[in-house]
Amino acid sequence: MMAATGKRGSNIRHRKQSEIKEEESKDAYIKPSAVTSDVNSNDRFMKKLLGFDIRDIKEKGIVKLLNEPRDPSSLGVSRVMFGALMMIDTLYERGFTVADYRWGDTEECRFPLFDFLQPLPVDWMYVAYLVMFLGGFGMLLGLFYRVSAAMFIVVYWYIFLLDKTAWNNHSYMFGLVALQMLVCDGHHYWSVDGLRRPEIRNSHVPLWNYALLRTQIFFVYFIAGLKKLDMDWVTGYSMDSLASNWVFKPFRYILTREQVSLYIVHIGGLTYDLSVGYLLFFDKTRYLGFALSFMFHGMNFFMFSIGMFPWTMMATLFIFCYADWPKELFCKLPDRIKSVLPSTNPPQSSTHCVYDTADKETETDKYTKKWKKHKEPKIRHYIMTAGVMIYIAVQIFLPYSHFLTKGFNNWTNGLYGYSWDMMVHTWNTQHIKVTYVDGETGEMGFLNPGVWTTSRRWAQHGDMLKQYSSCLSAHLQSYNISDPQLYFDVWMSINHRFQQRVWDPRIDIVKADWSPFKPVPYLLPLLVELSPWRSKLDEIEDSLDKDTDVVFVADFPGLYLENYISEDLGNTSVQVLNGKITIYLESNDTNITLSEGEQIQVPEGAYHKIYTVSETPSCYMYIYVNTTEIEFSRKVKEYQNRNITESEGDNFDEAFDYDPDLEAKIKQRIAVIEEAEKKHNMTALENVQYVMNRRYEQLQRGVFKTGAALRNIIFGAPPPAASVQYED
Repeated sequence: MMAATGKRGSNIRHRKQSEIKEEESKDAYIKPSAVTSDVNSNDRFMKKLLGFDIRDIKEKGIVKLLNEPRDPSSLGVSRVMFGALMMIDTLYERGFTVADYRWGDTEECRFPLFDFLQPLPVDWMYVAYLVMFLGGFGMLLGLFYRVSAAMFIVVYWYIFLLDKTAWNNHSYMFGLVALQMLVCDGHHYWSVDGLRRPEIRNSHVPLWNYALLRTQIFFVYFIAGLKKLDMDWVTGYSMDSLASNWVFKPFRYILTREQVSLYIVHIGGLTYDLSVGYLLFFDKTRYLGFALSFMFHGMNFFMFSIGMFPWTMMATLFIFCYADWPKELFCKLPDRIKSVLPSTNPPQSSTHCVYDTADKETETDKYTKKWKKHKEPKIRHYIMTAGVMIYIAVQIFLPYSHFLTKGFNNWTNGLYGYSWDMMVHTWNTQHIKVTYVDGETGEMGFLNPGVWTTSRRWAQHGDMLKQYSSCLSAHLQSYNISDPQLYFDVWMSINHRFQQRVWDPRIDIVKADWSPFKPVPYLLPLLVELSPWRSKLDEIEDSLDKDTDVVFVADFPGLYLENYISEDLGNTSVQVLNGKITIYLESNDTNITLSEGEQIQVPEGAYHKIYTVSETPSCYMYIYVNTTEIEFSRKVKEYQNRNITESEGDNFDEAFDYDPDLEAKIKQRIAVIEEAEKKHNMTALENVQYVMNRRYEQLQRGVFKTGAALRNIIFGAPPPAASVQYED
């Protein structure tokens, strides 16, 4: 990760400093460096690609090599971009503007990584967000840089650890990059600190600053590629629906939708992740790496609501260029622009670096005359080198550490956030039933799924399910339910498989044991042996007409599915695909046993139970038509036609008049359709204006709420009657 470091062969011995400077001034900021040496050809090639060779490692050692001086300008520009992006991220994706919605309900069930972590009172949460925002602003300016970075990091990781339901890979990455920015010397260029402290202004930074950041970004891509070697991804099941997105329309002119899904979305995404780190690493392929990355992240920006992630990844691309690329760029700009930009002079010496014994003091060292250049590593250099090595080892280990943290595994390994398994798994939730039982009286009841929480992510993680059950138990006791027992029947599909149970519905989760280092005892296994059925399921779906829907179900021997068929669903039937089931029809109190290939129509408006009686898991499908929706859609079209006819002066047949309630529902559906069409037909400029207006409204709200929070803390909250309500 030390390629294109900006020194461009200047650490080769027996060369004059003036010759090196002359060579540096001729190089462009993303072009191959011209390196000549008296070492053998293999070392010379390694030197050209990596910025160091075997001879450097043998003679200098890893400590001296990682602390070699490099130009600070690329790191300084990266600091500016990262600080700006984190300020925007704080406002929107971290939830600054809606902190009262996110943290204001004291009754809400929370899912922190550590149970002792709890949100502050909502006024103080606004203060915490303000501290984080100011920390990002301080990083951008390079003002009291270490303090600003620490302000940002402490609050960022507090909020991150406070809510596992909001975890994702890019939020984790932002926190890691912020930690790296804290220990790197990002304020040695283009910073307010440089104006306050001339001794650090435009001064060298150690090579490990660049190596650390490059390694981190390389891992984000490369490990994500390794995780995509999963068979579901390689065979095109992970993100199959993505091929229908408008951004892939150019590919659909020459390929079918299925081919776009397999070859462009899946194989293309896998190839990109595995290769882009190397493309960015080497001089001759860096242009291609940049082009592919801008296209890839640009498409992601339009396809997903992932905040600043695409922009941050695009901003980090430049860290792979030569370390002095900003100076090379600034030198090419007009004088009037250069006058407001930072210095393009060679950097001055820094005590954070270790210099070659052949280096001499230069004119740029006018602020560092009070110390001598370090020719040999000091204790600081050994500590920082050890820290870098440990950090890199941890980052290699964590994505594959799930054999230790077994309690966080479900059908997939670990919590979604630190594994870099981005987009590898697509979940579909069909049904959730939460049953409570009074431990003393035996009284049974049902809870709304998601009561006392705003997230459904708990349904697919054993640790969160345990936290949720504990929270529900506490709430139920306040409703005079003694010793509550809680049972969860959650049906999900992952990557186009059958819908199946995730958790054992016979186990009381309140009393169930859970440990971060032991397998989850109430987790039911994913029926991977049924994965080959997916192609057959696709064929069945394709054979149905547009008004007919189907749900594919698999269940374990000895368990049963209780289901209610809504009166809206007409002509509902159950057909067995594999195994044997017994259906109990509550409407006529009968049991019917079905084997493979057999089917039966089940009555609507009534309950039934399907028992798996075979020794192996059963597979069956519900086929149904939403007759109510079809009829309603027909009436919507008739209503639209009536309005058109009446506007032309004709009287519409009285038979098509509707009752007021139905007409109100129809008008509401038409308004939704028209709003969707309006958004679909918006120009790019109108889309930008719409988003900017929404962001501005959110910002206004955040400013108002923050001001109110500071007032409440300083002067006390006003009486309720005197409170001013902000209209959203």
